[in-house]
Amino acid sequence: MASAAEQLAANFNIGAFSKAAELKKRIWFTLGALVVYRLGTYIPLPGIDAQILQDVFSQQAGGILGMFDMFAGGALGRMSIFALNIMPYISAAIIMQLLTAVSPHFQAMKKDGEAGRKKINQYTRYGTVLLATFQAYGLAVGMEGMTDSTGATAVINAGLFFRATTVITIVGGTIFLMWLGEQITQRGVGNGISLIIFAGIIAELPAALAQTMEMGRTGALPTIAIIGILLLAVVVITAIVFVERSQRRVVVQYPKRQQGNKMFGGESSHLPLKLNTSGVIPPIFASSMLLLPFSIISFSGGRGPEWLTTASAMIGPGQPLFLVLFVGLIVFFAFFYTAIVFNPEETAENLKRYGGFVPGIRPGKNTADYLDYVLTRLTVVGAAYLAIVCIIPEWLRNEFAVPFYFGGTSLLIVVTVTMDTVAQVHSHLLAHQYEGLIKKSRLRGRRG
Repeated sequence: MASAAEQLAANFNIGAFSKAAELKKRIWFTLGALVVYRLGTYIPLPGIDAQILQDVFSQQAGGILGMFDMFAGGALGRMSIFALNIMPYISAAIIMQLLTAVSPHFQAMKKDGEAGRKKINQYTRYGTVLLATFQAYGLAVGMEGMTDSTGATAVINAGLFFRATTVITIVGGTIFLMWLGEQITQRGVGNGISLIIFAGIIAELPAALAQTMEMGRTGALPTIAIIGILLLAVVVITAIVFVERSQRRVVVQYPKRQQGNKMFGGESSHLPLKLNTSGVIPPIFASSMLLLPFSIISFSGGRGPEWLTTASAMIGPGQPLFLVLFVGLIVFFAFFYTAIVFNPEETAENLKRYGGFVPGIRPGKNTADYLDYVLTRLTVVGAAYLAIVCIIPEWLRNEFAVPFYFGGTSLLIVVTVTMDTVAQVHSHLLAHQYEGLIKKSRLRGRRG
């Protein structure tokens, strides 16, 4: 079986791709859906003065608004119908995953198979609408308080009607993106939600690079610093690929058993444990937690209590307290999310049920303790890796005033989504070639 897979992998070429009609349809559908998404990021909300809004965002491009705009693919800076992007859906999905870990009701629902999964997805959609409604109202109130240097407001006619139309439009755009992401997952290639965020980040990259080069031309950013940033990008991407592919393979042995005159079993397998089990969830959730004070201030139109305004300034991007809290939250959520997705006791029980055991470790509780020990050590390394990658953009902004968020969650998403999409394309090609081999074998059998 291994030799057949290696042979198929060796035949992975452009010719095989040209014959995979189903894969080509999926790729074209994915590209078409992403084009629709990018067009939507340029459809503005009604009642907004685009010039004043651009002036406000240019003043705060390196702050929290810049971080929001990066995830939204520039849609927030243009205040388009996709201003919130798909972030409310991601937040709702994370909350549902946390609930399945702490709530017996949702735990039972998760174990209910396909029916339970559909219920969880439905609750996630409801949560998306609820979160998008609150965030959209916060944006509407926040925009009414936006003014440029001359005192002109970004909203032409502020009031209840503007807030209502803004909430309806933005929530509708978020729901459409949620539906579009699900369609890409079902009928396209890759994870639709991840690809939408990926497309937004990639679309803003040329403008960010052009701005960096312009700073180098005017002397605002030294040439040696630009070269260093590019080299650092290569190093970080290499590190992300290496870590995301790294595994700790725990050897699992199965005993021999005799049935009649034949001996079965006795083979050796392995249990793969990823170095970074939690993926990009910890940075995303940590960012959401740190941006909460800003959301509350926007919701109150900048008229919140003084302590809240002070706290928001202290945990602004680049501040020492922000860096400490950011690293602490990343480490916490790395361990918490890993505990959700991997249960050592359940895994040990499954191994014991099927007769598998780790050499030198007694089945049952001892195996669970051993897996927990190994996973804890891996998570320490994985959390440190996430923290270092996510702190890099803050260091670059403080030291060199780089005008975009290099590294961090954005680079993690870009690299991991690219790896996942390429793997899915490869699996589709392998499946197509397997089907071709099966058809040829059947034809030969009929001729014989």
